Amino acid sequence: MSINAIPLAERLRPQTLDDLAGQHHLTGKGSILRTAIETGNIPSMILWGPPGVGKTTIANIIAHTLDVPFYQLSAISSGVKEVREVIELAKKQEKVILFIDEIHRFNKGQQDALLGAVEKGIITLIGATTENPSFEVNSALLSRCQVYVLRALDQQDLEGLLKEAMQKDEWLKTKKINSLETEALINISGGDARKLLNLFELVVSTGDNIELTDELVMKVAQQKVALYDKKGEQHYDIISAFIKSMRGSDPNGAVYWLARMIEGGEDVQFIARRMLIFASEDVGNANPNALLLANATFEAVSKIGYPESRIILSQCATYLATSVKSNASYEAIGKAQAAVSQHGDLPVPLHIRNAPTKLMKNMNYGKGYKYAHSFEGNFAEQEYLPEKIAGTTFYDPQNNAREVEIRKFLKDKWKDKYGY
Repeated sequence: MSINAIPLAERLRPQTLDDLAGQHHLTGKGSILRTAIETGNIPSMILWGPPGVGKTTIANIIAHTLDVPFYQLSAISSGVKEVREVIELAKKQEKVILFIDEIHRFNKGQQDALLGAVEKGIITLIGATTENPSFEVNSALLSRCQVYVLRALDQQDLEGLLKEAMQKDEWLKTKKINSLETEALINISGGDARKLLNLFELVVSTGDNIELTDELVMKVAQQKVALYDKKGEQHYDIISAFIKSMRGSDPNGAVYWLARMIEGGEDVQFIARRMLIFASEDVGNANPNALLLANATFEAVSKIGYPESRIILSQCATYLATSVKSNASYEAIGKAQAAVSQHGDLPVPLHIRNAPTKLMKNMNYGKGYKYAHSFEGNFAEQEYLPEKIAGTTFYDPQNNAREVEIRKFLKDKWKDKYGY
């Protein structure tokens, strides 16, 4: 096999913690992970971070440093059967490390298969994930693991990797690189060392005498790549930025993060669904038309898809961003659910119970109920809440034109009962 048949990122994979780029908070002198490795006291752990920042490398370094049995599984291709096979092997050995890449892809049953072996110390588990382990790893397993957070590599780390590659890699030494512009390489890599090195190798392989410019990098990459992992942490970070931009009434921020999702190939229905939720949660009764437009957007993009859907998504996002806001409905249901949790299943007042049978009528179900339409103004004051929480205000209209009208309506009807 020729030298460059193996990807550059693999050829340069660090063998010691000192060779690892970034992650100094975990691997620097006196750091918690380095100390654990140096003392041989390795806990089961979850390594959480974006792609290409050293999760697999750290696992390999731990196994190499401690010189212990090391088994590696991928959650994409492995299941309970493979996990149990490793556990059986581990029972006959000591200090076995089991590394599971993309552990977030294991379902509850697969994760449960690990639990007993981790708890009894049969294996030391090292799991790698790009997803927040609080959501993707079940609580019983998570409680038995230390979580170490790895960070995306910064510009200095990435530039250092490029220099190291040119100094150490035998194949790269055969190339003449006359100039080295790094902005495009770094932007496209998005803090991912593997992506950076493999793109660098791809660009250098275009000739033996290279003027490595940003223009050449973009040409080789074929398109401007937006860093966007639909299944990783970026997925959640960018949708969060999108929502917060709309909530903050900034259509420019909203449409930028929308573009990031579109360029990254995000599911069109996912984006529309989040705007549909936003229309109720953050706009609400301040502008009821927002919910109508968001719903129409969801229906439209479900029929059309990309690329035309980008226009519809943009219209809805800019509308929601520039709409008057109110989270009063969102707050109301939260308060009501809290009351349910606090007070339990309070009985329905007799006068508003349903009475379809004679027995129920004899038990006073529905007795005293005032049918609103039989009264002037289609309103008759009566209690609709259980006696224990009578008079509690859950919905508190905010100070916008539409909800000012709602507050006036409620005050006219209920006087001071709810403090409107």
